Amino acid sequence: MTVSKLEFKTEVKELLDLMIHSLYSHKEIFLRELISNASDAIDKARFDSLTNPDLLGGDDKWKIKVIPDAKAGTVTISDNGIGMTKDEIVEHLGTIAHSGTKEFIAAAKSKNLQDNPELIGQFGVGFYSAFMVADKVVVVSRKAGTNDNASVEWESTADGSFTIEEVTKHTRGTDVILHIKTEEKKFLETWELRSIIKKYSDYIEHPIVMDVEKEKEDEKDKEKKVKVIEEETINSMKAIWLKNKSEVSEEEYNEFYKHISHDFTDPARVLHYNVEGTTEFSTILYIPSKAPFNIWYKDYEIGLALYVNRVQIMTHCEQILPVYLRFLRGVVDSSDLPLNVSREILQKNRHVDIINKSITKKALDVLSDMKKNEYDKYLGFYMEFGKILKEGIHLDFEKREELGDLLLFQSVNTKPGEYTTLQDYIDKMPLKQKEIYYIAGTSREEVVQSPYLEAFKEKGYDVLFMLDEIDGFIMDSFEFRKNKFKSVVKGDIDLDKDGEKDKKKAKEKYEKLIELIKDQLKDDVKDVRLSGRLKDSACCIVADDGGVDHNMENILKSMGQEVPVSKGIFEINPSHIIFEKMNSIFEKDKDSELLKEYTSLLYDQALLLQGSKPKDTTAFAKGVAKLMADNIAGS
Repeated sequence: MTVSKLEFKTEVKELLDLMIHSLYSHKEIFLRELISNASDAIDKARFDSLTNPDLLGGDDKWKIKVIPDAKAGTVTISDNGIGMTKDEIVEHLGTIAHSGTKEFIAAAKSKNLQDNPELIGQFGVGFYSAFMVADKVVVVSRKAGTNDNASVEWESTADGSFTIEEVTKHTRGTDVILHIKTEEKKFLETWELRSIIKKYSDYIEHPIVMDVEKEKEDEKDKEKKVKVIEEETINSMKAIWLKNKSEVSEEEYNEFYKHISHDFTDPARVLHYNVEGTTEFSTILYIPSKAPFNIWYKDYEIGLALYVNRVQIMTHCEQILPVYLRFLRGVVDSSDLPLNVSREILQKNRHVDIINKSITKKALDVLSDMKKNEYDKYLGFYMEFGKILKEGIHLDFEKREELGDLLLFQSVNTKPGEYTTLQDYIDKMPLKQKEIYYIAGTSREEVVQSPYLEAFKEKGYDVLFMLDEIDGFIMDSFEFRKNKFKSVVKGDIDLDKDGEKDKKKAKEKYEKLIELIKDQLKDDVKDVRLSGRLKDSACCIVADDGGVDHNMENILKSMGQEVPVSKGIFEINPSHIIFEKMNSIFEKDKDSELLKEYTSLLYDQALLLQGSKPKDTTAFAKGVAKLMADNIAGS
């Protein structure tokens, strides 16, 4: 038979190198990962057999068998699941089809793997953990439904390549044979394997069996004992979500979470409940502690595992979970859905709507409870998933108030690292304040020094810092407890209602100068007006109410979106000495070239303050240098 030798893809080579050469304190997880893969293969075969019973060939007794062989120095994990074809085995074991693989490898290199076992599972690379304990791995697989015994054998010593050979296998499924390293011989011990299975895989719903030597009475001579080999089921197999909560330990909950999520950290919170009535279902939901590396990638699979009467129908059912709660992991088992349920049926099924609404309510209630009673834990959750939670403000109109209550923000009045809630913000608003003020940016350091905040700081008005890209898309149309949101860089701002007379005088005083500035900048700005938001700075550029500010323009451009061309509004600070000087020059000579130079410099300065480049950087630099030279000469 022909043996083909193939090279691993580059990222697999890097991954194997990390696995083999990093001192890893959780080497036993190789067995958990391989058993999980075997369980998934059985689930797939069981599901496919619902519509194609011939697939099973009369064998519907599912099991995963672990076979230690001390003499040969091997451990075999065997299943009678779906199996793989030659092309599938090359695809699944020779490459990692994952958009975030490079990030995973970078993270693995930058961290100590010994302290970060969660890195192994999150990227679906559990199979490769076998090389932590084995110097050679052989995989023999036969696809379910094939009429002959044609199978495929994959073999590698993690040297950068693997071989593929056609072989004969008389039963469907997959055997993973590990040639255990000399220094890892403890994994050949039956008691060690049993202990690992009970610890990590007790909840697997398919039998995990091992051959065990037992003493029995001799049938012929009752006084004698004979040794026999019997297959013994190691795991309890009872679906954890069907147990009473009082029967499940914290450790069991955590291990089941790690099984379904491929995460190695414990979850932040567990929700386990049953619903009875017109719609009946059982569910276990987990709120993770850490965000998966790929949660922002297209290949991140959204949804919960859906079971119908303990038969897994879908590994990730999107219809039973709103997209803004996609960080949730868990299982839903319904008795009201048909076994042959399709995604099309799910979209129209009222039971699915009831499940979705129940899960949404429970999840938001638990998050609210965490925020109230376990703030430090909630803060950790929010740092990981707050950005995703915010999507619900836009996507779920009915839940906007509840979601708004869960949001946390830094602000002008919070210290670095501290946060305020929307309700706290409203409770502390001055009586004259009618809107929730915010400023968008990329970091606290960027926005806290913004000139757009000057009047707010002077008046003691707090301003929320919106530092996530999504904020600009949702806040302008959001109301919280009947309070609208208002960007401090958009529209007109007038915090000093008592200064109407002074403002009117300033407008009359600078009216003609403003018209001159407006005429000079007519190609660049929509309007020129006096500012109600500046105290120390001379000028700034703002967007119209409902317009696109500079921060949003940058976000849209980074997303490859076309940004509509819009002119900003140039605001000047009537209390700044520069305008007193400019007005004096104007009254003497309205055609003064110096006025034009000052106007250009001020506009470029405003562009810099909003984070843009001056129109003409060379002219701006020369203008500033000239001002400095004139000032030195005048002194």
